[in-house]
Amino acid sequence: MLASMSGKGDCYDNAVAESFFATLEFELVMTHDWHTRDEARRAIFRYIETWYNRKRRHSTLGYVSPAEYEAQVLKAA
Repeated sequence: MLASMSGKGDCYDNAVAESFFATLEFELVMTHDWHTRDEARRAIFRYIETWYNRKRRHSTLGYVSPAEYEAQVLKAA
């Protein structure tokens, strides 16, 4: 297996991950000030598990949450 990467710092190498981190920063990180890394870690986990994956609608998934999209795919299979 060979890694497929272009130039250093090219955001198009992994556009999905770059989009996720931009959303995480805009919706959570920029609006909070945590006192410890553990507080930040817990808040990020809650954001991803309870909001981003379960409730937040994604345009690339037909405006459903990732959890709902996964359920639809499994049901169709």
